[in-house]
Amino acid sequence: MRGPRRLTRWWRRQSLRTRLTVIAATAIAVSVFVAFQVTSELLDWELRDTVEDQLRADSRVLATNAERAGLAQVELPPYPGSGRLMRVILPDGSTRTPDGQPALPPVSESAGRVVQGAAADLMEVGDSDDDGYLVYTLRAGDGAVQVARVADDSPINQFGFGMLLIGLLCVVGGALVGRTVARTGLAPIDRLTAAAVRVAQTRDLDADIPDEGGGEIRRLIQSINDMLAALRDSRRAQRLLAEDAAHELKTPLTSLRLNVELLIRLDRRGTLDSGLPAESRTRLLNDLGAQVAELSNLAAELTDLARGDVSDERTEVLDFADVVVAAVTRARSRMPDIEVALDVTSVWVSGRPAGLQRAVLNLIDNAGKWSPPNQPVQVRLRAEGAAAVLEVDDAGPGIDTADVPRVFDRFYRADSARALPGSGLGLSIVQRVVDAHGGRVAVARSARGGALLRVELPAAAPPASIGWFTAGEDTAVH
Repeated sequence: MRGPRRLTRWWRRQSLRTRLTVIAATAIAVSVFVAFQVTSELLDWELRDTVEDQLRADSRVLATNAERAGLAQVELPPYPGSGRLMRVILPDGSTRTPDGQPALPPVSESAGRVVQGAAADLMEVGDSDDDGYLVYTLRAGDGAVQVARVADDSPINQFGFGMLLIGLLCVVGGALVGRTVARTGLAPIDRLTAAAVRVAQTRDLDADIPDEGGGEIRRLIQSINDMLAALRDSRRAQRLLAEDAAHELKTPLTSLRLNVELLIRLDRRGTLDSGLPAESRTRLLNDLGAQVAELSNLAAELTDLARGDVSDERTEVLDFADVVVAAVTRARSRMPDIEVALDVTSVWVSGRPAGLQRAVLNLIDNAGKWSPPNQPVQVRLRAEGAAAVLEVDDAGPGIDTADVPRVFDRFYRADSARALPGSGLGLSIVQRVVDAHGGRVAVARSARGGALLRVELPAAAPPASIGWFTAGEDTAVH
């Protein structure tokens, strides 16, 4: 087990160039080995077929001569020193061989059956002390004749040696070619790496990486440039958020500091009761409480806005009417002097309950700031086609045409809203939540003259367990 693990660790530590070089060399080596094995087998079969055909032809000539002259009298020429070997097998099992010929292996039992007439011929491999023979036995007269050749592996060995040299040259050449290809192919990656390192060291997100190469390299460079653009936008948004937050926090903090300093100064002089009448002291404490509440709300909205779309809350299929009713209930407890008229129909959407409730609550809070005491804030929810439509309108002065394009910007507050409490983040949070749910939000003028904020979210099919109960029915709450 340690060997494979060490090899795996070594492989992971190598560069991509080294891996490509090793892969190329290994692929060529395997290809050469497979080619050698296949070619060797084919060559061996071809050579053996040729030798067998020659042995059969020589045996037929010898058998013809033996049948004419007789097995005992047929002339056997002296052995020339190389080439074929021959032998005549008499009916009694004795043999005749040419003068000077090396001894052949003893007659096998299978060859004996040919002599006895049980078989017409036989091709077999016989072994002697030093050599291997390919022996062909052919029935002739009352006996048989045999022609043999020494099994010669030298052509195969020579071919294998040649293939070995060629394979080594191919492996070395493949490694060099693989190295060259890897260096050439990875050159754009090297330049891309250098550019990325330069961006990381200088933290200059404005330096786009030059678009070069093609195919996968170009897509990779474009993806990294898109990532840098997203990082630039994120850094710009963070900077704007910090600047706007500092600006918005300055006013309530200054007012809170002045009021606290006044209380501390009067307390040190011992004139807190005499220098600050009860009515003024109550008003001052109320101001302090309002300023602390404003800071708390602003901090909560900044935290929610800075988190963006990051949330641990799971997306689920829910009845948007339940979310709207819960938001209206919270709004009534926060603004007891403002009447909220509710008219909702059950519409199912896919989303995060807390985020949607926060968006609806911000819409109602915004409308409550402008709604006259004797005019309710109207909240309506209905289904339109494949969308859930939420409308919140008030009977206030409405939004000026010049302010409409910026009404959802962070910290933006119209001139007419400067005197009202708020941070200018409420509607920005609404737009972020709606965008995260694949919907859209728009502002228009209400039929009552005030502002009409309209939210559209993609509708979803109700869960199967309750779909049969709500099918064909609308639920309205007033």
